[in-house]
Formats: sequence, C-alpha cells, structure tokens
Amino acid sequence: MREKLIVVFLLMIVFGASGLSAQQYLSLEKAIDTAITNYGTIRAKEAYTQAALTRVEQQKRAYLPNLYLSAQNNFGTVNGQNGPLYAFGGQALASSGLPLAEQNWNAAFGALYLANFNWEFFTFGRVKAGIQTAEAGTVKYQRDQEQEVFNHKIKVTSAYLNLVAARKLSDSYRKNLERADTLYKVVTARARSGLIAGVDSVQAKAEVSSARIQLTQAIDKEQRQAKDLAVLLGISNSEFVLDSLFFQKAPSIPLENEQVDPESHPLTLWYASRITEAEQQRKYLKRTNYPSLILGAAYQARGSGFFSNYAQDQTAYTQNYLDGINPVRGNYVVALGITWNFTQPFRTASLVKEQDYLLSGLRAEHDMTRQQLHEELALSERNIANALATYHEVPTQLEAASLAYRQKRVRYENGLTDLVDVS
Repeated sequence: MREKLIVVFLLMIVFGASGLSAQQYLSLEKAIDTAITNYGTIRAKEAYTQAALTRVEQQKRAYLPNLYLSAQNNFGTVNGQNGPLYAFGGQALASSGLPLAEQNWNAAFGALYLANFNWEFFTFGRVKAGIQTAEAGTVKYQRDQEQEVFNHKIKVTSAYLNLVAARKLSDSYRKNLERADTLYKVVTARARSGLIAGVDSVQAKAEVSSARIQLTQAIDKEQRQAKDLAVLLGISNSEFVLDSLFFQKAPSIPLENEQVDPESHPLTLWYASRITEAEQQRKYLKRTNYPSLILGAAYQARGSGFFSNYAQDQTAYTQNYLDGINPVRGNYVVALGITWNFTQPFRTASLVKEQDYLLSGLRAEHDMTRQQLHEELALSERNIANALATYHEVPTQLEAASLAYRQKRVRYENGLTDLVDVS
C-alpha cells in the first residue's frame, strides 16, 4: 500500500510539472520581441531590405572595367570571296583567305586568343547617381520595415491587453456564476421550507442560466483574443500566463511634459524616404543624358595551319593540330574615346516628367500624413485624459454601488423587496 501511494505521488508530480510546462509566462515586452522575430511580414520586409543592400553593392561594382578573355581552336577552309557581307545577328560565316578562281577544300587548324579591356572611366556622375538611387531605395525599404515593426508592436500590445481584459472579464463572470448559483441554492432551500414563494426559485434559476451564458460568451471571446495574439506572435496557440500588473495600478503618463514629434513617426519617415528615392531617381535619369569617356585596349594572337606562301602554292598548309594552334602573329590596340547617344535626352524627357509628377504626389501624401498624425496625436492626448478622468471616478461609482447593494440586501432580508430587485 505504501509503495502504491509513492507511485501515485510521483505520477502527480510528473503530470503536474507537464501541466505547468504547457503554460508559459509571457510579459508584454517578451510578446513584442517574439512577434518581431517570428512574424512573417516582418521577416519579408527584412529580406527586401537585404535585397536592396545587395543592389547597392551591384551599383558600386558598375565602376569596374570590363575584361574579356577568350580562346578558340578551329578547323576549316579559308576560301575568300570579293564582295560585301553583313552578319545579321551573328549568324553568318566569315572566313579570311585568298579569293581564288575556284573552290577548294583545303582545311587546316587555326586558333584565336584575345584579351579585351573596356572601361567607362568617366560618366559625368551617372554611376554615382545610380549608387545614390540604390542607397535611397535601401533607406526606403528600411523605413518600410521600421513602419511594419511599429505597426506590429501596436497590434501585439492591443491583442495582449485585450486578452488580459478578456481573462479578467471571464473571472468576473465566473464569480458572478458562483454568486448566482449560491443564491439559487439558498432560495431553493427557503422555497422548499415555505419561507418564500416558489416563483423566487424560478427567478433564481433563470439568473443562474443567464450567468452561465454570459460566462460562456466571455470564455469564447477570451479564446478568440488568445488566438489573435498567437497569430501575431507567429507561434501555436497555447495557454499564456500574462502579466497582471495592469490591474494593480494605473500607468504613469506625463501628458504635459512628454513631447511627441510626428516628424519622427515611422510612417512620416517612410514617406520622406520615398520622396528621397524619387529625387535620386530623377537625378539619375538626368545623368543618363551625358556622354561617357571610354578607355579600351585589346591584344590578339592568332595561329594558322596555312603557311605564308599559300597564295602562290595551295599545298602550303598542314593539318597538324599543334602547328595550327601555335600563335605566330599578334596585334594590339589602345583606344580612348567618347560616346554619346544624341537622342537619349529626348528619350528620358518623358521619364523625368513622370518623376516630377510622382514627386508631387509623394509630397502631397507626405503632407497629408503629417496632418493626420498631428490630429491623431491631439486626439490621443484627449482620449488619455478622458480615460484617466473616468478612472478617478471609479471609486465613487464603486462606493455608491456598495451602498445600494447593502440597502437592497437589508430590504430583502426584512421582506420589503424580492430577489430580482436584489440581483
């Protein structure tokens, strides 16, 4: 018997510990941190920001020159022909050789080795404008991410406080059901003893039913609030142990001393970053109208299986592979030039005008947002003041309700009123 009691005791400890582990304490600060880490939309905004940072790196690498290295080994004939040739899309065959009187099929190996260097070393600020545009886009995505985090913090805080309030209401309705059930038992006992009318028992039973319905509705609302909070946290719905400090004292809000600047609001900063990006984009479009200074250099080496006297003797060639690919002639060239697409300003004029209209719209949205935030700030200060005024009136209301309850209870105990009035 003693061993069985020990086993039962140990099982109670195990199951009790597992029940406690299912519940986890969740403060408001921890809830916000968890939501920022897990929520899918915020993770997406972070990825977009990283993509924008990568775009900045790509724009910076536009300063790098182009360096092409190529090598090819060929085998074929070298029949030449007098006449023009234009290669559409690079699909034509161009062979260099003698324009002989008739076709021959002498073939040998050949090779071409090429190194080509090309660098737009001065673009009149176009590359720099492209980098600044990419950086402005990165700032825009960062502001968008900050705005998303700010909005999500508000949502999580609201859901957290709503769940706290819902649980408090559920506790109140649970106590209300206990009160109604106790009254029902008392009234039923007195009705059976003939001390009061039987209709009081029916009314008390109806009061219990009404209290049970109210409790069910409160629990349903609490469960929905818990689900909403779990979704915002990005975790599975579980039984959270919430902070009860919110019901112990009123928050300290120094309305007069606290200075809130709507210009630092994440939404305002986001609109400002969009304006900056549009301005940089307009500057970049203007820069594309300028020419580019280009430095180029190339070195080419060729090998051929056709000998230098092939013009006089069409048998002067070899089909040996190594002889054909051995480079025996080389050329180099260095070039400095300037290129300018004369029609580019006509192409970009409409794009610049489009950016002007876009900037006008963005500035209008920015001004409207600033005005809305100023009004929201003033309204929030009035709402806080009204809520605190209501809070300070609660003790008076509670005292009046307590006096009314005691009065009705005394009247009921002396048979001067019925239970419905007391309820």
